[in-house]
Parts: sequence; structure tokens; C-alpha cells
Amino acid sequence: MIKKIYKFITSLILLSFLASSVLYLYIQNYLNKTITTQNVLFIPKGSTKSVLNYLDKNGIKMGFLDYYLVKLYGFPQAGWIDIGKSTLTRAEFYQALTHSKAALKNIILIPGETKELFFDEVALELDLNSTKLLAIYEKNAPYPDGVLIAETYSVPKGIDEEELIKYLLSHSLDEHKKLSYEFLSSYDEKTWFEKYITIASIITKEAADVGEFGLVSAVIYNRLKIGMPLQMDGTLNYKRNSHTKVTPKMIREDVSPFNTYKNSGLPPHPICSVTVESIKAAFNPSDVNYLYFMKNRSGKHDFTHSYKMHLKNIKSVKK
Repeated sequence: MIKKIYKFITSLILLSFLASSVLYLYIQNYLNKTITTQNVLFIPKGSTKSVLNYLDKNGIKMGFLDYYLVKLYGFPQAGWIDIGKSTLTRAEFYQALTHSKAALKNIILIPGETKELFFDEVALELDLNSTKLLAIYEKNAPYPDGVLIAETYSVPKGIDEEELIKYLLSHSLDEHKKLSYEFLSSYDEKTWFEKYITIASIITKEAADVGEFGLVSAVIYNRLKIGMPLQMDGTLNYKRNSHTKVTPKMIREDVSPFNTYKNSGLPPHPICSVTVESIKAAFNPSDVNYLYFMKNRSGKHDFTHSYKMHLKNIKSVKK
């Protein structure tokens, strides 16, 4: 009987050893399998499981076993990580995922800037192709402009055009949805961008500073309410006209739907980048009856409801 028990225990030990050997060889083989990825990746904050789900949805195959193997290496880093190369083993990927950080560079999207000029600047700062940036944006963004929130973005050196646009759009659209739920308790993309963000973009272009946001917003709503054309120069500073001085000749010759001297109502979509402050102003116009404003010698605007007073304000500037 003792011999049988001994043989049984010996068999169990042998089987356990064989099973462990097979598992060890399988894991070693799995760890040596290659992964193809971007040189730099953005990793969202969250649990190991949520991070792996994010990677899996974004083209890096992750499964049940990866969860336990990654935890042996540590905890995924949040933010940008520098993978170092586009093809690597799973073991190398786990190490980079849990220990690497990318060198960051700040890029600034100025309030009121158009995407064309922003991408020109970004291409120079990050050694990227501005034409490619524009093409990728136009392929993925829901509207030609006004989608990217004006702020400072920290992005890694070495990021490519695809990953940069993906990050900028993802971050900005999350912000748009959050603000839409704050002000409207829902998110309808068409209404949000074609009305509120379009108004916010005009406010951003026209106001001298944040203190005028509510006043310019009021003028826009007051004119729309009575069917009066907006007649605002800022709407003509679209695309590469961002810093072009609007002249009577330009107003006469521009036949685009952005010419609010010729077309009533709002332009078809936002004309530039907006800020959270200008979006808030689009929902909170000042309680005034102003219909006109004119830039004075100090660089700010004189607002009035009277066309007669508006003409006097224009005359005083031209003296």
C-alpha cells in the first residue's frame, strides 16, 4: 500500500513538473511573439484591465493571459509612453508599457486660430508633414474646423501624424461632449457644432478679450432674433484667411457661405478653434440690447443699440 501511495505521489510530482514545463515553455513562446505598434503610444488613466481593453480596441491584440503577465511587470504608465521601436516582443512591450515615459513637448492652439495655420506651426515644431496632418484631420473630424479645443497640449517627441490627430480629436471631442451634457443635458453633434460652437467661434474671432465674450454673444443673438445679417469681419477669417485684413474689396468678392455681409444667419460650421470660455459665452449672452460694436483706439469695442451712435463711434476712430 505504501508503495502504491509513493508511486501515486511520484506520478503527481512528475505530472506537475511536466505541466509546469509545458506552461513555462508556452509562456516563454508567448512572450517572444512580436507586436507591431507605434513608436509612441497614448495610454489613458485607469486599471490594468481598462488599459488593455483600450489597447485591444486600438489594434494591439490583448487577451486574458496578457492581464496577468502585465501585472508581473508592474502597472501601465498613464500618458504618453515611448516604445522605442515599432516591432518588439510581448515581453519588451510589457516592459515599455509599465516603465517607459516619453519626452514631451508643448504645442499651443491659440484661441481663434484655424486648423490650417495650427497644423503649419505644429509641423515645424514636431518635424511633421502639415499636408498629411490636414488630410488625416479632414478624414476623421466631424467638422472642417472648431473641433479642436484651443489650449496647450503636451505631446511626445517622435509622435507621427496619425497618432497626433487621433489624440487631439479624442481629447477635444470628449471635452465637447462633457460641455454639451453640462449645458444641454444631451449631445446632438449637429446642433452642438452648427449652432453653439459656430457662435463660440465667431465670439472668439470678434471679442477683444474674455471680458467682451458675453457682449459679442449678445450682439449675435440679438441680430439673429430680428433676422439682421451678422455682418462680422471675423467670419471671413476662415481657413488660410485667419489673419487676413478684411477689406471692402474682400467683402465684395468673397462668395463663400462665410460672408455674413451677403448671407443671413450663421455660417455653415465653426470658423476656428474655440475655448471653454467662448463656449460658455455662447450659452450665456449678456443681458443687453446691443446690435453694433466698433473697435476703438484702445483695441477694445464700443457697443451700442443705436445705429446713429454706431456711426459716431466709427467716425471717432477714423479721425
